[in-house]
Amino acid sequence: MLNHIYHALNPIAFSIGPIDVRWYGLAYVAAFILAYLLICHISKRWELGLDSDDALTLVVVVAICLLVCARLGYCLFYGDGYYLQHPLKILAVNEGGMSFHGGLVGCILGGAISSRLLHVPFLTLADLGSIVAPVGLFFGRCANFVNGELWGKVTTLPWGVVFESGGPLPRHPSQLYEALLEGVVIFLVLYLMARRQPPRSRGTFLGTFLVLYGTFRFLIEFVRVPDVQLGYLINGVITMGQLLSLPMVVAGAVLLAWVRVRRLPQGRRARRATPGVGGSNGEK
Repeated sequence: MLNHIYHALNPIAFSIGPIDVRWYGLAYVAAFILAYLLICHISKRWELGLDSDDALTLVVVVAICLLVCARLGYCLFYGDGYYLQHPLKILAVNEGGMSFHGGLVGCILGGAISSRLLHVPFLTLADLGSIVAPVGLFFGRCANFVNGELWGKVTTLPWGVVFESGGPLPRHPSQLYEALLEGVVIFLVLYLMARRQPPRSRGTFLGTFLVLYGTFRFLIEFVRVPDVQLGYLINGVITMGQLLSLPMVVAGAVLLAWVRVRRLPQGRRARRATPGVGGSNGEK
């Protein structure tokens, strides 16, 4: 008989008086810090003209939009009408519930706002965000595993994990599958692409991210248990996560096709005109 792994991780990292600090919250903090450092590094390599304050502005704006939209996205896509009947529960973030697809909308919104604030083309900022997004996905999925949530279907594989909330049978650690594919694999692909000089055309990284994430998420959903309040939506097979991922793949493929035609260079920050010297020569 196989000796499976038993999940025995505490979701609380440490406590400060009456306040419990959870691994899930620390995962977000770590992701945003690493995102800031990576954006500083890549923007310097691409010679975008962004300084550390600009990078911080981008991360803060996107972080706020991401957190708000990820919560609203969960309530809309996965709430099954519950939050319409109990709207105040939308604010109960301590009870969990964040949606990647809602968070993606938040990142797009935050990128659009930052584009106007920093005077950098939206697709250039979207490309930067696409490279660092897998870092957040990696930490987030690992935190899901620590929390013992979003586990997979029952399995006989030797790495099956018995989750306390999932019954006595071992299950696919689908959170770790997602951490590996959506986090590590996508990051390595995009980061290696980002090392090329001159930088690839504007929109390439966003299109690649959408195709890869949508594909990986669609496939992993086959071994992941759907949200109990929704279940399977089509023929006992297709889940909400898969329905939301398919448009990502299509959008990414269309964007990559558009990029091949337009071949726009990565846009630099527009420089302010210096009195007596001349106008701006920054590329938009």
